Amino acid sequence: MRRFRDRHLPCLVAFRFLTRVPLPGFTEASPLEASPVVLGRSALCYPLVGLCLGMVLALLWLGLASLPGEAPALASAALLLAAWVWSTGGLHLDGLGDCADAWVGGLGSRERTLRILKDPLTGSMGVVALVLILLVKFAALASLPAGPAGALILLLTPALARAQLLALPLTTASARPDGLGAALSTTLPRRAAGLVLAMSGALALLLFASAGRGALGLALVATAGMLLFVWRRSMRARLGGFTGDTAGALVELTEAALLLVAVLYAG
Repeated sequence: MRRFRDRHLPCLVAFRFLTRVPLPGFTEASPLEASPVVLGRSALCYPLVGLCLGMVLALLWLGLASLPGEAPALASAALLLAAWVWSTGGLHLDGLGDCADAWVGGLGSRERTLRILKDPLTGSMGVVALVLILLVKFAALASLPAGPAGALILLLTPALARAQLLALPLTTASARPDGLGAALSTTLPRRAAGLVLAMSGALALLLFASAGRGALGLALVATAGMLLFVWRRSMRARLGGFTGDTAGALVELTEAALLLVAVLYAG
């Protein structure tokens, strides 16, 4: 057990950080307890965490579709969205809400924006952002194409979104000298991170191409890249870099955008 823990500790840290997966007996897997080096290596597992999450959602989607009489689309979408939010503990939604409050309430000031980001309370703009993003996701889930196509979209959307968590510290400096963002920026294995990112994009393209939907795969990968570019530019202009909250917001924005692009393309 100890050998397994030591060898796979970065991956365990990634799963404990990004999901609600219980890991009894692995107290070292807590991001708060992990060393900076382990924390940096754990980022390499973020796309894998997203792929596992997508697998659960895809299986749930196929299970609902196989029920006698076929489950109503709105009920299926509600169950999928509830499972999606619960499985991550609302971690990234919290970041999105904080960013909405900070970008509006910061009034262009870096210091004021950072101060609002650290405030644990959620303001009116944060609530509006959360309602809108959940509404967009719900509508997109209710409009997913039936069968394997919908399952493939659900499989890869969380993986591509969490690949953004790897791309962000690889391309952007931390806005603060301390905290998770700074730890990732300084300890992330950059060459390995670039390889994992390339493999994540290649896997998505390959799976969509094998399902006869290569153009959709290309559109989704391009959408993720465009969102990274736009959000990174906004972060650098406002904060000079990224924070944990802005990284979480990027995940939520990417998931919503990929789902929308997928259902619009399918339609």
